[in-house]
Amino acid sequence: MTTENPRSAGVRPRPYQPQMSVWWWLSKRSYLVFVLRELSSVFVAWTVVFLLLLVRAVARGDGAYQDFLAWAANPVVILVNVVAFAFVILHTVTWFALTPQAVPARLRGQRVPPSLIVASQYVAWAALSAFVVWLVVGD
Repeated sequence: MTTENPRSAGVRPRPYQPQMSVWWWLSKRSYLVFVLRELSSVFVAWTVVFLLLLVRAVARGDGAYQDFLAWAANPVVILVNVVAFAFVILHTVTWFALTPQAVPARLRGQRVPPSLIVASQYVAWAALSAFVVWLVVGD
């Protein structure tokens, strides 16, 4: 015969749920960078939309292109683009740093050093940037 406390009959214990601040990600630098990197995807998407709007305006002719330039000169749009640029740079730099863990490259059966993978990405980025500048500026 078991003796049961009559006050606890039918009562289930509640699971432990620790209280977490909404600002938990400010407690460590690595958490802050993680959250900012996740947030950066919104600005990467904005950059893609902005460039697609530019391409559409160019395709529609000079009038649409001039309207786009006038809209893009709005201080709010400029501010959003400056913030987006900073977040795109953050997104790129953090992705480059993560690439050796995400894609462990091998060459002739040997693992390529992570520093070589990261450095090659920066070299490619610089080369492509120089090519784009050459295309835009010309000779």
